[in-house]
Amino acid sequence: MCLASVRARSAGCMTPAWWPVPEIAAALDAAEGYAAAALAAVRARVVVDGTVDPRAIDREQRAVHGYAWIETTLTALRTLVRWADARAEPGSVEALVVEIGFGEYLAQLSGGIPMGQNEFCRPADLGIAAAAATLMQDDAVARLVASGNSAANRAALVERLRGGDGIAETLGDPTLDAVRDQFRRFTEARILPFAHRWHLDNALIPDAIVAEMAALGTFGVCIDEAYGGLGLGKLTMCVVTEELSRGWIGAGSLGTRSEIAGELIALAGTDAQKAEWLPRIASGEVLPTAVFTEPDTGSDLGGLTTRATRGAEGWSITGAKTWITHAARSDLMTLLARTRSDVPGYAGLSMFLVAKPRGSDAAPFPAPGMTGTEIEVLGYRGMREYELAFDGMLAPADALLGGEAGQGFKQLMRTFEGARIQTAARAVGVARRAFELGFDYAVGRRQFGRPIIDFPRVSDKLAMMAVDHVLARELTYFAAREKDKGRRCDIEAGMAKLFAARAAWANADAALQIHGGNGYALEYEISRVLCDARILNIFEGAAEIQAQVIARGRLQERN
Repeated sequence: MCLASVRARSAGCMTPAWWPVPEIAAALDAAEGYAAAALAAVRARVVVDGTVDPRAIDREQRAVHGYAWIETTLTALRTLVRWADARAEPGSVEALVVEIGFGEYLAQLSGGIPMGQNEFCRPADLGIAAAAATLMQDDAVARLVASGNSAANRAALVERLRGGDGIAETLGDPTLDAVRDQFRRFTEARILPFAHRWHLDNALIPDAIVAEMAALGTFGVCIDEAYGGLGLGKLTMCVVTEELSRGWIGAGSLGTRSEIAGELIALAGTDAQKAEWLPRIASGEVLPTAVFTEPDTGSDLGGLTTRATRGAEGWSITGAKTWITHAARSDLMTLLARTRSDVPGYAGLSMFLVAKPRGSDAAPFPAPGMTGTEIEVLGYRGMREYELAFDGMLAPADALLGGEAGQGFKQLMRTFEGARIQTAARAVGVARRAFELGFDYAVGRRQFGRPIIDFPRVSDKLAMMAVDHVLARELTYFAAREKDKGRRCDIEAGMAKLFAARAAWANADAALQIHGGNGYALEYEISRVLCDARILNIFEGAAEIQAQVIARGRLQERN
């Protein structure tokens, strides 16, 4: 089925305006009804006396998380429509992306959504098999499922890409498009040619590259101009992160800690703290690191035990932290610690801005009262991961963020949306690079007398990789736009990270499969991209945490 021809038939082939295609609008309406049935089914399991019961949420986790995936999939399809509305033309590559995307994800909604490699959310798990049957009986849905993600459409999409057509990526804003162009050129020249060697050597991103990134404004994208930043929004931050991550996730992630620290200080810092730190973070003079996670807590921040005790000389910090990225080369720690041992959970936590001397290879942690041990990792290199131990490390009295004790968790929560959107943007860049590597290899690799891209199982993978990249990108941009409007968007940020992380891993896995045995060789870049992609479903809140956030948010807002 071609969406252009459907529109032409319904309009008598006379109107140049072909969007929205009636089938798409009708299918979205039907999918909305299906999501409503899923919500009702989950509410019946977890709402007790009009209140969402946390124990029931845990007991019914599979159904609850399945509902989150249904809502995420539906939202991704909505963002695909918005993208196509401004960019697709009859018979275009973009029209093929929409057809394939709707055909695939409507089929997943009605048949089963993969929540992991061996976990599927099927209608029966939520008790909505009848609603799924009703969804498939809708004429528009049935037509899109039958012929949207067809072999012919997948082959046509790959053939068009092979012929030199590109999928539209303009944001309709000259400034944003110029930012993309600038960072793409930088990535092509300064990151891509060297990233794989840096990865294999487990090297830090060179200081010269960090300085060049700082000169481009990487670390001050969202910091107010009054403090030396660019004063731009989360959408711009997404474009910057996406392009750098396409070159290497390490480069795209270098700005994450600056993003978190900058937002923490801008939202909760005293005037003196803002004046002291924000200009230096924006310029790249100060590289922050986020020091939150502890060995036995993971995502359960309420269980943190690292202590900060007030004394005559300021604060004394004692405890252990783990999975601290870029800890040795950083100059500033945003550190979450317990200031009241008599108050359990989140209420006893406070956030600190703790300056430290930058380490070297010879002395990675020269600060008194602080030691660190590197954690060897498969991928996500360039900054290195560490376990840290604090034994009476001193911080000045004014290191307490905002001068308020007991506000640390609340302060941190206000940064989660931006951090998760930024992580989704990293996943979008990784997903794109995986597609590029798979595509280029399939065009150049010959087997049985022809390029392997000619084989349907190879071109099918490439088609879905391209479609998933667009869906992940547009869902991420949607979350960023919501954040830039000043709206609460923890649900949208969670959806973006959940979907984009899965797309990055799926694309990397498919690209490596296209490479065959060569993909398993360390000399091939795809081996690094696969390792880098795997972390995206874990950090900044694992996929399971995102599903929990999405479902709880939807249940509470509609309760």
